[in-house]
Amino acid sequence: MAEAGTTPATRDAPWPVGLMSEKLAGWIDRLGQVWIEGEITQWNVRGGNVYGKLKDLTQDATISFNIWRSVSSRLTGEFAPGDRVIALVKASYWVKGGSLSMQVFDLSHVGIGDLLERLERLRRQLQSEGLFDASRKRQLPFLPGKIGLVTGRDSDAEKDVIRNATLRWPGVQFKIHYSAVQGDRAAAEVTAGIVALDADPEVDVIIVARGGGDFQNLLPFSDESVVRAAANAQTPIVSAIGHEADRPLLDEVADLRASTPTDAAKRVVPDVGEELAGIDQARSRMTSRITQYLTHEADRLAQLRGRPVLATPERLVDERSEELVRWIARGQELVERGIDERSREGSHLAARLAALSPQGTLARGYAIAQVVDASGVPGAVVASPEDAPAGTALRVTVAGGRIAATSGGVA
Repeated sequence: MAEAGTTPATRDAPWPVGLMSEKLAGWIDRLGQVWIEGEITQWNVRGGNVYGKLKDLTQDATISFNIWRSVSSRLTGEFAPGDRVIALVKASYWVKGGSLSMQVFDLSHVGIGDLLERLERLRRQLQSEGLFDASRKRQLPFLPGKIGLVTGRDSDAEKDVIRNATLRWPGVQFKIHYSAVQGDRAAAEVTAGIVALDADPEVDVIIVARGGGDFQNLLPFSDESVVRAAANAQTPIVSAIGHEADRPLLDEVADLRASTPTDAAKRVVPDVGEELAGIDQARSRMTSRITQYLTHEADRLAQLRGRPVLATPERLVDERSEELVRWIARGQELVERGIDERSREGSHLAARLAALSPQGTLARGYAIAQVVDASGVPGAVVASPEDAPAGTALRVTVAGGRIAATSGGVA
């Protein structure tokens, strides 16, 4: 009789379940350890052991895996759903339970060098376009009426932003756009959130928040679509990714980079207590300055009122009245003197005028002889005997009047 398991199983000679399970376990065990690549979709830690799932990067295929505590303690990186990794696994079949498991012996992120190189090329390109220039940074509003928030649903980042902002200003309002913050969907959903909140006229500032993570977890926030959406937004953008070592490109293009979501809330919303204290201090300074000014002016008025001119104002009038009387007397004296001088000057000029006038010459015995024409009208003055031959009718003007005469010729 043939040994059990060496002949094919038939309806009449089936294998026992244990035999098939043992054969299946042997076949799987001969596969040995293999390196596989995929994306982590589930990562649960219980008692130091890790239980997760790994999905193919291009096909719809997923496997479950486990990492025992002895192996997980030696892993150097931090892992989370959405990470692209390579793993050294060994498949094993549990005969008693009839289940297949993948035990991981080594795990590391894949493509870090390539990712860094692509990221640096994108950084240089965006920088050459001027998207990182400080001149593009916009001032955040002093007190935003409504804050847009792009973050994961029920995440610590969401709670930190809302709690700290509300503590600082209880009346602050939020409009939240939930999105994946790691993995394949994150970049597209974060971009959609920025665009949607930027289109809302009620949103005054947008916070993109995530609670830190390793390099690969932050890759969506360096995606070109996310960075360009933030650069094109008209609403100020605050990046609150919360990772100092690996700054995503969103930090560079955002109008403000906050170190953590809590820091973002503190820098976007003013503290109502501090503002009220500032108002009180300003009022106190204003009151002090006004009181000081009024006191100074009151002292000045008191000094002015204490001056003699204001203490006895009639003294000023008396002094000015005496001065006015003196000036009136002086003016009258000058006027009279001027009149006397002009009067004497007029008399002198009148005397000179009388002496030089023709009438004055006639009064001294001189006469003017004029030839009279046939009509009796006097004409030319007789200047020589030849001008008045004998028998010429003449008119002689003397000081007392005119005399008619006839020339008798040369005497």
